[in-house]
Amino acid sequence: MDMEILFPGGKKIDAVYNGFTIKTDQSVEHGGEGSAPAPFDLFLASIGTCAAIYVAAFCEYRQIDTSDIRIGLNFDRNEKTGMIENISFEVTLPASFPEKYEKAVVRAINQCAVKKHMIEPPQFQVNITKGA
Repeated sequence: MDMEILFPGGKKIDAVYNGFTIKTDQSVEHGGEGSAPAPFDLFLASIGTCAAIYVAAFCEYRQIDTSDIRIGLNFDRNEKTGMIENISFEVTLPASFPEKYEKAVVRAINQCAVKKHMIEPPQFQVNITKGA
């Protein structure tokens, strides 16, 4: 088993992966306690943080300080379905950022593995087993 999902109670759900426990909860409005991010919030955060790690690696290799770089995500939802239809990255670079690398930052963001998995999604299947 690559990841184990646990039910600690209420609307809380934990994922145990690589020695970490990733806690989630639903908002108070959705019956939870709001004690942790909702699973969908983590999904969105994974897109932004994945993109950022590629930017960080690009900058680290070139010894460019990242402390003033910001990446914002904007989401456009379909009013009827509530599904997100568009995600845009808003990259703010400091004035000192070398202009010659701006297009490379876009290419770095496009290397994000989470983004690539959304473009080429995996197949899903559900298997049921019963314990003893």
